[in-house]
Amino acid sequence: MTFDHKPDAVEKEMESHPGTLVAWIGIGTVSLVVAIIMLANFAVGMWGGRSLENDPAMAPEALAKRIAPVAKLQIEGAAEVAPAATPAAKVATVTPAAPAAAGGKPDGKKIYDTTCMACHATGAANAPKLGDKAAWAPRIKTGAEALYASVLKGKGAMPPKGGNAGLADADVKAAVDYLVAGSK
Repeated sequence: MTFDHKPDAVEKEMESHPGTLVAWIGIGTVSLVVAIIMLANFAVGMWGGRSLENDPAMAPEALAKRIAPVAKLQIEGAAEVAPAATPAAKVATVTPAAPAAAGGKPDGKKIYDTTCMACHATGAANAPKLGDKAAWAPRIKTGAEALYASVLKGKGAMPPKGGNAGLADADVKAAVDYLVAGSK
């Protein structure tokens, strides 16, 4: 049995001009490498010698405006702080809790209103609300000293002294007494 192979037109061209095939493979390879280099340069921003040195978005004033704080905390009676980098900053004013009158008894309601109310009026972070007898009953049962210790040292989400480190221990105890009295 014999096989008669008849080459087609492509095979005839390859056999007659193998140098042409090698030349086209070389041209294709070089073209592919050049295209990859051009795309890489374009992707990293080097195309045309582009530089960020003169870019207005990179000016020190523009950078300062973008990274400026959105607000500034100002406490009444504190020393003045240099103004923020942007004039559009919002200013929140916080008034420290009223300390006990000189030689007098601390006002638990005033301290509650200025320091404790934010959480104990809304129940934020699972804080027991003023007047919620069911939430306060197990806490009251532990005794006044345990409650004082919890507030003075902090407990759970509540920071020490309710977040107002400027309060005297007597002020904190007065606020605790006010909360307990309003929740029995």
